[in-house]
This record gives sequence, structure tokens and C-alpha cells, in this order.
Amino acid sequence: MTEKDPQNQRSLTIITSHVNADFDAMASMLAAQKLYPHAQVVFPGSQEKNLRNFFIQSMVYLFNVVDLGSVDFSAVTRLVLVDTRRRNRIGDLCRVLDNPGLEIHIYDHHPKKDDDIPADKEFFMLTGATVTILSGIIRGKAIAITPEEATIMCLGIYEDTGSFSFPSTTEHDFKAAAYLLSMGANLNVISSMITREFNPEQIGLLNDMIQASRRHTINGIEVVLTSVATDNYFPDISFLVQKMAKMENIDAIFAMALMENKVYVVARSRTDDVDVGDILDAIGGGGHPSAAAATVKGKTIAQTELLLLEALYVKINPRRSARHLMSSPAIMAAETTTCKAAQALLTRYNINALLVVDSGRTDSVCSGYITRQVIEKAMFHDLDAIAIREYMSTEISHVHPDADVVEIQDKIIGNKQRILPVIENGKVMGVITRTDLLNTLVQQNRPAVQHVPALGDASGAKRSRMVVNFMRERLPRHIMETLAQIGETATELDCGAYVVGGFVRDLFLYRKNEDVDVVIEGNGIAFAKTFARALGARTHTHQKFGTAVVIFPNGFKIDVASARMEYYQFPASLPVVEMSSIKMDMFRRDFTINTLAIQLNPGKFGRLIDFFSGQKDIKDKVLRVLHNLSFVEDPTRVFRALRFEQRFGFSIGKLTSSLIDNAVKMDFFKRLAGKRVYAELKLILKEENPAPTLLRLLDYNLLKVIHPALHIENDFKRLLDSAKKVTDWHDLLFIDETYQRWAVYFMTLIRHCDLEATREICAHLTIAPRHAKLFGEARMQTADPLSGLEHRKRMHNADVYNLLSTFKTELILYMMICTSSETAKKRISLYHTQLRHVAISISGTDLVQMGLKPGPLFSKILQSVLEAKLNESIKTPEDELAFVKKYIIKSIG
Repeated sequence: MTEKDPQNQRSLTIITSHVNADFDAMASMLAAQKLYPHAQVVFPGSQEKNLRNFFIQSMVYLFNVVDLGSVDFSAVTRLVLVDTRRRNRIGDLCRVLDNPGLEIHIYDHHPKKDDDIPADKEFFMLTGATVTILSGIIRGKAIAITPEEATIMCLGIYEDTGSFSFPSTTEHDFKAAAYLLSMGANLNVISSMITREFNPEQIGLLNDMIQASRRHTINGIEVVLTSVATDNYFPDISFLVQKMAKMENIDAIFAMALMENKVYVVARSRTDDVDVGDILDAIGGGGHPSAAAATVKGKTIAQTELLLLEALYVKINPRRSARHLMSSPAIMAAETTTCKAAQALLTRYNINALLVVDSGRTDSVCSGYITRQVIEKAMFHDLDAIAIREYMSTEISHVHPDADVVEIQDKIIGNKQRILPVIENGKVMGVITRTDLLNTLVQQNRPAVQHVPALGDASGAKRSRMVVNFMRERLPRHIMETLAQIGETATELDCGAYVVGGFVRDLFLYRKNEDVDVVIEGNGIAFAKTFARALGARTHTHQKFGTAVVIFPNGFKIDVASARMEYYQFPASLPVVEMSSIKMDMFRRDFTINTLAIQLNPGKFGRLIDFFSGQKDIKDKVLRVLHNLSFVEDPTRVFRALRFEQRFGFSIGKLTSSLIDNAVKMDFFKRLAGKRVYAELKLILKEENPAPTLLRLLDYNLLKVIHPALHIENDFKRLLDSAKKVTDWHDLLFIDETYQRWAVYFMTLIRHCDLEATREICAHLTIAPRHAKLFGEARMQTADPLSGLEHRKRMHNADVYNLLSTFKTELILYMMICTSSETAKKRISLYHTQLRHVAISISGTDLVQMGLKPGPLFSKILQSVLEAKLNESIKTPEDELAFVKKYIIKSIG
């Protein structure tokens, strides 16, 4: 079928393919154009990314290509799809599918799906490449093609069949290639395109992919996952994935690449057990059994990996015993739990039935179960406070973990039981729901998604290596000995012990950090108490959060936490904590660079565990969140992100940056308690140089979060620069006194706020009264003295002293920051370095011995002596006595 009539103005035929079109897709569009000569070729994604090399660019004249933005969608009456039939694979062009009377022609070699786009005419064959189908039609119709066209079509066959090496290759592909060779296809050009040499960028990225690879065994099948991140789009990921599969002899590989705020997933398989097209279909992609791709928007690599693992566990052949079907750990409630509390559990975990046990422990006797419907009815009848034992179903059967599907089916369906506990040696190991069973019975290759070990199971895939020698090089001996003792105590208590967080991060950043944070897989408080007793230390515990601080006699401290999962009841709330595994504990953290852990148990001491590519991000100096709701759950992480960015000289990843913008736009900060904002602000102000972070807050329009009354003028950057110079100057004086450097920066921040606004800010942030007074009334009192220092042409030393002597160091430095007058700066500097240290030797006792009676005259005399000494008219104690005698004679005169 060829198109005979030219297009009229309101009748348009469009040829398109899937986003991120490969050579087969481009070759198929060219071939389709031979069948529809008046059609327009439209790339659904970025044309520049698809026409990515000189050869294809030089052949662009062969295509009747139009830009997607110039297409009048309403005029499209015929849509020709090649190499895809999925709505979610054609980008914005999916809008055309709703055109009334639209005629759809599809040419595709991918296996059919139930939700494929319905076609008026369909040309389908299981071949290695779609262009094989089209070239066969062209040959059958004796349509002439040029050698250049034959070369592009043949290139599509060679790429999609792996040069005829993929299992999906058929005899039709060989025949099509032979035909195209007879039409002048240039094998030298094809060879140069298919067997490209590596460039340095490709070698670097391939090395990162190999280093980041981790192997999962899923239902007996080994699958390799790897991930990389680049700020710019890299077009050759498919090429590198294919090379890596060959080099590493991998049967099934899934590569995730974060590029320009999207995660691109490329998969290859050479085993019938792993249909990568079917697997990536579950996350919005597609392809055929041996090669497939997907584009995931709005998610991090960690989140994409979770989606991918879920799909893998769903799609790869399952083993069919209760052990593999059950959800674990089981969500349970004690008999005494109220209906209202039970409803909260159902909502929190998004489940429809709750297992009831006598005391809420896994080794408790299983009493029955209660469903969401029963709970909702109880709540409707105002039975919130009634215990669930009053309404639970008590006729409940259970199975052993080795029970097969037949037994599970008999007990769930035969007994009309919503939830089936799996019990071994009297302990509840997990539960199987009707949905779990239905997935298994209806979809023979699909176990429940809950089996994915991505978070709850510490045995899930992780990157690990031994770093004990590195630790010995970097850490003091007493720290190493303490870490070893922690591991030994944890092992005695049958717990896993890990040093985590900033301590490990800074170890690899070569920064000194002796703030040791330890996570215990088990009861962290019980561990802390045992460890403290053994070493003669004491503990301070926080039962609600499962944390403790071990305090040694010399003041050294270790923070101990139970491995825990945090969930947030609403945006910006404080977290609710539950026991969990080390991987779940790492997943709750703020950024990938803080997810590194080093195991401390004997036999595994010094094993670095990296679940979320933290090492890679440290190497690349990139700050990334772990999931895209991170700032929704805890907006204070935004402040931390900017602080870490400036402290470490990192950059914020593009997706993370867009999530910050989203958090500001959605105003998730409005529910933050002022106290939490103040805590994060103080940490920023305590940085060695807070100025860059404060300017970044301004970039993201985040200073308004501190308080709407905070007024920022155009001189903000100048003030911050001045604050850095002044505080550095003061610190280099090595004066033996302490001052609050952060408070100086805080006053600089509120420089243009009047007293009323300052009081509002202090109240909102719940600032302590002594600091509120410093920032408010005391700061306001500097205005007149500073004006005098700036504008008075002649001032004696005593005049300077009298203006400044009542002010604290923080206010002295604040005045020096605020003024742009060099004269004023010199006068303040003179006071701070010399005048304030001037003292007189004469005292009131000396005046009494001179025959004077104590009274107001004493202070006048002593003040006059001090001013004379400040002005250098007297210098020695003898001078002081002589001055006093003259002063008395003059006064009594």
C-alpha cells in the first residue's frame, strides 16, 4: 500500500516511532516514508538526541522531517507507528490518538500487549528488527530505494539484531539484509557505526557502570543491575550496556542512567527466563525479550531501582511456596488495640486486613484477624475506643512456610479467609493475602510484589568492600579500638553494628570527624547500656526514638541508634520511628552521601556497605536525595542540602534542585516549627564561612522561610563579605576570650529589620530571651554610637572608649561589619585591640587613704584617671596619684 494522493491542508499523515529512537526506529521511519511518500516524519522526543552522529545527520535530507512543535495535531487524520504500539512510548503525540476518525497503521516486531494502541491496519511479525518487516513490503511492491536509504535500513537491522547475534534474530532478518545489500547498502559504513571505537568519555562511563554493578539472584536467576549519573545527556548508553554484557558475560542486565532529570533504563537479556521487554513495560518502557528501554521521570535512581526490583520479582518465574508468597514482616496488632489505633495501622501500611495476636509480638499466639470494612463500620458507630478483640474474626487457619499453593488456596478460599498467617515454630513469619494468592493463580509467573528485598531486607543487593586498612591510616588508635569494642559487644548481643553517616562520609572526604554515630540492628538502648557498663561509661537514653548517647569519663561521646524506619504523619512533621534493618535505616536518611555504613562485627569489621551509590556521589561531588518526597517529608533537608553543598564544594543534582524549587513553590515550610528552622539556621551560621550558603538561600527564595518580616536589601552580599573579613580579623587576633560567631552573622542577616520585626522573628524562631535581647534592644542601641564614630571628625581615645565600652564583643564586630566608614572601622579596631584593655592601678582604697570619704566623687575621680590614661596624658601609677591630687585640689578648690 502506497499513498497516492497528496495531503490537503486539513488532512495530514504523520510517521513516528518511540521516544529515544534507535537506529531500527529511524530506519523504519525512513522505510515507512517510502510507503507514504507525502507523509511527514515527526520524532516524538528530541530530534537532536536521535540524529546523534555525523552519518545520520548527513542523511537527514532523506527524511521529510518536521518539528513536533509545528505540527497541527487537530489536522492529523492518519498516524503511522513504527517499532512501537504503546501509548506511553510516543510522547506528546499520544494526544493525536483522540482525534475523531483517526486512521492508525502500525508496523512493529514487539510482542503484542493487551493495552496496545488499537490499529486499523497492522503489520506484525516476530523479527529481530521492525525495518525487516517494512523492507519486505518495499521489496514486494518493487519500490525503488537509493544506496543511502538501503544503508540506513540495513544499519537498523544490524543494530537491533546485534549483528545477527541476538536470540531474537530470524531468517527474515538475514533475507532483508541480503536484499538491502543488493540495493547498494554500504557495509563499510555500517561496520564503522556498529563497531565503534571507545572514546575517553565512554571508557569512563563504562568503568563506572562496571564498578557500580551488583548482582541479584531472583527466583534462581542472576540479574545484574548497575547505575550511573551524568549531568548531561549521553546518547550511547545502549552501546555501553551491550559492551558490558559481553565483557562481563552477563545473561541479564539492567542499567539505570540519571541524565537531565530523567532516569533512562536500558536492558539486555540472552536468557528466556528474563523478558526485558515485559519487565520494562511495568515501568512505562517497552521492547522485546532480549532488548528494551524505558524513561522514568520525576524519580531518583534509588526509587527507579525499587520500581525495577518490584517488576523483576513480579515478572521472573517465582517459586511457589508460602515462604515466597508471604509479606514479611507481618503487620500485627494486639487484642487490646482500639479500633481507632487499628485504623491508623491499616492506613499507615496501606493494607486491608490486620493480623491480631494476644500481645502484639511475632511469637505471640495468633488470635484472629480484622478487616478494614469491619473497622470502618465500628468507627461509623463511634466505637473508636473499643478493643478489636470484640469484633475480630477468630476462626483463622495458618500455614507453614513450605506450604504449596494448593494448601494456601484451600485455606484462603475454602475458609473465606482474608489473610493467612505463615507460622513456623510458633512464630509469625509473615502473612499471605487474597491479593497475593490471586496474583499467583491468575498470572502464573507473578508472585506478590512485597517479596522485593529492596528496603526491609538487609541482605538485599549492596556494594561492599573492605576498608579496614584505610580506616587504620585515617583514624586515631583510640577510635579504632573503640569501634572494635562496639562490634564485639554487638556480636555478644547477637546484633549487627555499623558506624554510619557523617563519620563515614568525612572519612572518604579526608575530613577530620570524631562524632561517632553507631546503628545497631536490634535494641540500640540495650546495647548502649551493656557497652557502657563494660567500659565504665554512662548513658543518656531517648526511649521514644530508640537512641542513646554513651559518655566516657574523658568526655568522649558515641551516639547509638536502633536501625529504624521513619515515617511522617504529615509534611514537615517530626518522624515516627519503628525498628528496621540497616538498609531501611539508610533509606530514611537525607542524602546519598550520608548512606555509607561500615560494619563493626568481628569477622566483618571494616566492611563498607553502599546501598545507594554514596561513594560514586562523593567521587562526583554531587548531592542527591534518595527519593522525590524527601523534602515533602522533611523540608529542613533543604537547608542541610545547601549547607553541605557549600561546605564540601559539591553541586546539587539537577533533580534534587528541581525538588527544592518544588518544595518552595508548594510552601511545605509553612508547617515547620520555627524552632526547627532556627536549629538549621544556626548550623548554617556556625559553618566556617556561612556567606555562600546564605546567598544560596537567597537564590532559592528561602530566606522568607525564616520569617516574612526578614528584609533583605541590595547590600546583603557586601554585608556578608564584610562579616567574613571582620570575624576572620578578630579570630586572627588570638584573643583569649570566647564569642558567638554565629550570632554576629545572625545580626548581619537581620541588619535592616527594625525592633518590631526583630521581635517577631525571635518569637517565631523561639529564640532564647538572652539572645533575643542581644538581637533586638542591644543591637538597636548600637545605631547612635556608630553614627558618632562615623561622623565626628575629632575624637579622643576616651571618647571612643566611652561610646563602645558597654557593648559585648558580638555587637562590636557587628558595628564594624555595618559601617562602610574606614574612620569608624579604625576607631572600633583601636578600641577592640587596645583601649578596652587599658586599666588604672589606683583604686577606691587609695582614695580613702588620701583622706577622701566614699561617695559619688570616687567614680568621677576614677573615670577621669581612666580617660587621662586612655588619652595618654598619664602613664605610670605615680602619674595617676599626681593626677588625683591635682583633681582633688581643683575640685575642692
